[in-house]
Amino acid sequence: MTIHFYLRFHTHFGQALFVTGDIDALGRDKIDAAFPLSYFNNDFWHGSIDILNIKDIESVNYTYLLRNEDSTQIIEGETTRMINLSEITAHEIILMDTWNHAGTIENAFYTKPFRQIIFASASRDRKIKYPKKSTHEFRVKSPLLGKNEMILITGSGKTLNEWNTKNPLLLTQEGNWFTIKLNFAKDKFPQVYKYGIWNTKEKTIKSFETGRNRVLNADDTRHKYTILHDGFVDVHRLWKGAGVAIPVFSLRSKNSFGIGEFNDLKLLIDWAKLTGLKLVQILPVNDTSATNTWLDSYPYAAISAFALHPIYINLAKVAGGQNASIIKSLNKKQKALNDLAQYDYEQVMKFKLSVLKELYAVQKDTLKDNPDYFEFFDINRHWLVPYSVFCFLRDKYQTSDFTKWKTNKIYDEDAIQKLASPGQKFYDDISFHYFIQYHLHVQLKEAADYAHEKKVVLKGDIPIGIFRYGVDAWVNPDLYNMNEQAGAPPDDFAIKGQNWGFPTYNWAAMKKDGFAWWRQRFDQMSPYFDAFRIDHILGFFRIWSIPLHAVEGILGRFSPAIPIHINEFNERGLWFNYNRYCKPFITEEIIKDTFGENGAFVKENFLTPIEHELYQLKETYNTQRKIKDYFEQHLIENGDLIISGLFNLVSNVILIEEEGSQSQQFHFRISMDHTTSFQHLEANTRRQLTDLYINYFFHRQDNFWKMEAMQKLPDLKRSTNMLICGEDLGMVPHCVPDVMEQLGILSLEIQRMPKNPGIEFFHPKNAPYLSVVTPSTHDMSTIRGWWEEDRNKTQHFYNYMLGHYGEAPVFCEPWLNKEIILQHLYSPAMWSVFLMQDILGMNGKLRRENPRDERINIPAQSNHYWRYRMHINLEDLIKEKEFNEELKKYVLESGRGDVN
Repeated sequence: MTIHFYLRFHTHFGQALFVTGDIDALGRDKIDAAFPLSYFNNDFWHGSIDILNIKDIESVNYTYLLRNEDSTQIIEGETTRMINLSEITAHEIILMDTWNHAGTIENAFYTKPFRQIIFASASRDRKIKYPKKSTHEFRVKSPLLGKNEMILITGSGKTLNEWNTKNPLLLTQEGNWFTIKLNFAKDKFPQVYKYGIWNTKEKTIKSFETGRNRVLNADDTRHKYTILHDGFVDVHRLWKGAGVAIPVFSLRSKNSFGIGEFNDLKLLIDWAKLTGLKLVQILPVNDTSATNTWLDSYPYAAISAFALHPIYINLAKVAGGQNASIIKSLNKKQKALNDLAQYDYEQVMKFKLSVLKELYAVQKDTLKDNPDYFEFFDINRHWLVPYSVFCFLRDKYQTSDFTKWKTNKIYDEDAIQKLASPGQKFYDDISFHYFIQYHLHVQLKEAADYAHEKKVVLKGDIPIGIFRYGVDAWVNPDLYNMNEQAGAPPDDFAIKGQNWGFPTYNWAAMKKDGFAWWRQRFDQMSPYFDAFRIDHILGFFRIWSIPLHAVEGILGRFSPAIPIHINEFNERGLWFNYNRYCKPFITEEIIKDTFGENGAFVKENFLTPIEHELYQLKETYNTQRKIKDYFEQHLIENGDLIISGLFNLVSNVILIEEEGSQSQQFHFRISMDHTTSFQHLEANTRRQLTDLYINYFFHRQDNFWKMEAMQKLPDLKRSTNMLICGEDLGMVPHCVPDVMEQLGILSLEIQRMPKNPGIEFFHPKNAPYLSVVTPSTHDMSTIRGWWEEDRNKTQHFYNYMLGHYGEAPVFCEPWLNKEIILQHLYSPAMWSVFLMQDILGMNGKLRRENPRDERINIPAQSNHYWRYRMHINLEDLIKEKEFNEELKKYVLESGRGDVN
């Protein structure tokens, strides 16, 4: 049998097309062994393969890929082309295919939230009678059909019913495709045709495809079978939904234990269902137990990318009826913790772990007879055993910093398995963590299943980093650059940048096994979540890398990045002075302006004079890390002011040398023009450096970063069917929107953080369809909090974004809050998602009195206590019938509902 591939695709010079599939002739799905196609004409590329052992091959699954002139590869978005060879008797198969652009909007509707939840009940198993012998098979997709709707086909020839619209040919659904088989043996070619949508109840055509007719060319149909994959029915239909965002720890219910728990998600889902909301978005829920203090409240510093946090467990569900008495004795403590305005991380963890140990002691023997437990263990043992041993060693040595352990500093698989064997005397200390993780899994899975029953999408969050002293770094240190710190460059919310402290990723090492660690993360999330947010997706293009000797993010640089070569300064006639550009610039004037009356003390203790009335930092204090360590051990009057000033001196540089370049390559310090070092240069030098600076940050890196992202994101996106949303905020390279559009990854659009630097505010009406719009995120103040922060901005917003005349109200009244919510609901974006605080802000009775108490995180504070909690119980919120009906009315009137 011969298979002919014809792919409809317009290329430009230097591009080439390939087909890859699950048989030997197509490379067995190995990209490097894909079968090359040849240019056929302006419309098609073509290739043919012969299959000799046809009896041994029942089917062929295949897809296409494009190789650009720069060697980057783009795999199309189609993953479900399948040819059932066992049903075809023809000697030749002609495949007429349409390239499926991964960024095509319709592809989003084949992801898990839509196929398995929102549209899960839409079944179209209508049986169509095909001719006994057929020559052609038409396949087309249409994901947004309503109730009683089917796909029709009609066209110019007799077989296509000669454009009959009264009794059209209907297609039947097989998986993602709508198909029909027809016999064109007696027809003349070419023929033209179109698809449309037919209402089976009303017996009418709802709509026809727009644009040109499709064309079917053929000559001799004998001994040939033609399959046409026609892509998507060209009918303009979109779907929009709305959702609520809140961390699990912020939920409040009558039955939880001082903090929101996985079990509380059910109540949140009930409320979402009542109000017409289709999505619940939460923050990361991985275990962050590193210090056993409130510092572990930071949800983006997980000690395991796979383990769930014990703090979210519901003790009563673990205890069950048999051990309910253990929980009953804690009723008084439970009530006291539940009554707190904010949750107490340390108290909650202390009591939960204490009770869990008691429950483990009385239940551990029953685990041996629990098949669900053993199934969970077998599926997850690759991370569960190392994690549990890590927790045991962390507690034994009173630190998660494995470099300080007396044993097992370096991970050894055999040693860890031996340590975890049931015969060890401390086996229960390790197995205890299996027990906790199993129950966390059961409770989160139960909440996810409940969401699906209610047709509510559950959206998770994948942190961009891993904790430096966590399981992942211990087990696979080669996957991370442990000598670097990840963070973010300065912005309006953190003027010194952010230093998250995480090691950066060693992408070269990760690529060797096909990014297996990332795939495992997606696999671990998929039983619980239908969509997820990639925290700081810019990290897949480049990460803000900060040296270990720095404390503030201001001293970082993008990595990877193309550095400035010393010759580029010479070419511009700039005399390159290494000490002047790369060393802190410190003068008497700068010391006076920075430290004021503390200047003399600083000069005496921290500085050394050098030539021409300049100073340098003493060796003991010449990095931010050294300064921080010194001040942690010495109590000095005005210490906070002095340490801040010394940090500023350390960062008062223009260039950062590329490590190992022997003073030949450099990176510009971010916000160079704000440094006093730069301001003290003569005018022409400043102009020349500014030109280089602008080129470095905004031009020379763009294609380089695009190639970096395209080596990672396409494979990762294809490895999961969850809907992916990217947090693309901050200093966004020009290439980011293009890559996200190519891959169909939803962007994040925030009114206060416009991506266009030329405008003050972003209007939700201008959002792209494949995006999530929101007025606030967990890293920002709420609508009400923001309204009180900057009177000038509020006034501009009131006049120009809301269109009101006169002076803006001092406080964000409920009607103002409501207007902003409605702006977002009526946005063209696929999803509008709101913080719970912003939704409650519409109601003067329900919202919190002080908006400052609603803040979840302050990015500028590296040690922020993440402890915000709802001020009303979910049970009571569900009973607020008038408010809930009002919200549902807004959601439905804005068109954010179901197709069916």
